[in-house]
Formats: sequence, C-alpha cells, structure tokens
Amino acid sequence: MNDTYRKLTTCLESVRAKTDFKPEAALILGSGLGDYADGIRIETAIDYTEIEGFPTSTVAGHKGRFVFGYVQDVPVVVMQGRVHYYEGYPMQDVVLPTRLMGLMGAKKLVLTNAAGGVNPDFRPGCFMLLTDHITTGIPSPLIGANLEELGPRFPDMSEVYSLRMREIIKLEAEKLDIPLREGVYVQFTGPAYETPAEVRMCRLWGGDAVGMSTACEAMAARHMGLEVCGISCITNMAAGISKQPLDHKEVQETADRVSAQFKELITAVIGKI
Repeated sequence: MNDTYRKLTTCLESVRAKTDFKPEAALILGSGLGDYADGIRIETAIDYTEIEGFPTSTVAGHKGRFVFGYVQDVPVVVMQGRVHYYEGYPMQDVVLPTRLMGLMGAKKLVLTNAAGGVNPDFRPGCFMLLTDHITTGIPSPLIGANLEELGPRFPDMSEVYSLRMREIIKLEAEKLDIPLREGVYVQFTGPAYETPAEVRMCRLWGGDAVGMSTACEAMAARHMGLEVCGISCITNMAAGISKQPLDHKEVQETADRVSAQFKELITAVIGKI
C-alpha cells in the first residue's frame, strides 16, 4: 500500500468512526454555493479538521466540512468548501477529498465552481455546462505510482463529463427557464488571475472559461470510474476580455447574486442523475 492510498484509508476510517452514511452522489460546492448544503435534509456533518490527515481549505467563504444528507431522497455527501492547489497542497492532497467521497460509496460527482469568462459571448452571472477541460497548466493528479485500488494506470479521458448527465442538466435547465451555455473549462494554478496573454492563449486552445479548480477533481473521479458532470458560474470576464480589474469580492458578489438559480438547478439535477 503506497502512502497516498494509506492516507486515503486513514481518512475513510476517521469518517466511518463518525458516520456509516453511504452516499449515492457527491457534490463539490464552489464560491457562492457554500450555503446550499445548509438547506438539504441533513443527517450529519463532519468538519475537515475532525478527519485525520485531511487537508483543510483556507479560502474565505469555504466552510470546510462534509455534509451528509438527502436531496430529493437521494443520499448525498456535500463538500462545503474545496481544497485548491494554490493553497500549497500537493495535487494528491487536492484530489484526496474527491477520492474519499468515491470510497464512501458515491458513484456520481457533481462539480460546481466560479469561473472567469473567456468566451466573449458570455456575461457575468451566466452558467456554463462543462463539455470538456484542459489541464495543461497544472500537474496531473495521476502522476506518480498508480493507485491500483482505485483505477488503471492509463485511464480513458475521452468523455470526462458524462454525456448522459449533460443531457439531463440541459433538460432541467430548460424546464426551469435557466439559460445554460456550454463550453470547455481551462484550469490554471492560481492564485493570481490569468494575464490577458494567458486568456488569449486559452481562446486559441478552445477554452471558454478559466479557473483554479475542478478539472483535477474530475480527472481523479474518472480514474475511479465515477460519472462526472460540472457547471460553472461565470462570475467575471477574464483579463483582457473586460477592462475591469479582477478581484475576489466581485467573484463572490456575482456568485451570490445568482445562487438561488444555481441551487434550484443543482437540486433538480441531483434528483434526476
């Protein structure tokens, strides 16, 4: 057993000492969605600090706990605050929570985030359904000794974001009259926002939105065989697309403004996936 898998099993044992709740779906909440977990039918919650060896989030607005409960009778585990690579953690620790939720029993993963709009047709406050991602700007979470207990050495990534789940999300968004764009998400390390030149590069690559999370989690989940979907809230236009300077306060304010719609969509989606 290698050190990464040993750390995972230690975390799992720590969680199981507190609850035997088995989720069918996992949800990672991005900026502006943190309080979604407070509104579900909660069975129990575990702070990250209570889990032995678990990395903790240092970002403002991220509570830092697992919430176990039900969304439309679906047993879920909700990650209320994620860990980012820019916080100084190794990538294996960044994706540890994702892998842990898979080991808890989750078979579906819903990823959410706040992202910068690279596609000039986007506007702050709109939602983007992830069709694919680009992770050239970050180290792969699969580098190093393969965790044979989780998945194969060379996992297929031809459909990271489930087509089946994407069709469900589009249908539910249409029912709720929530405009939904589609596009490719590009993950960089952060914590600095991207430069105008980097944003232009993203467009040349085929990217539509840029951020500092999510894609690495999706890769780790697919390696384990989880079915994955992702939705971005476009909270600002990326550098060079807009002349306005970027700051985290703007990101938080835009996410908060559209959070009610975002929550409504997430609830409908979890009930169908």
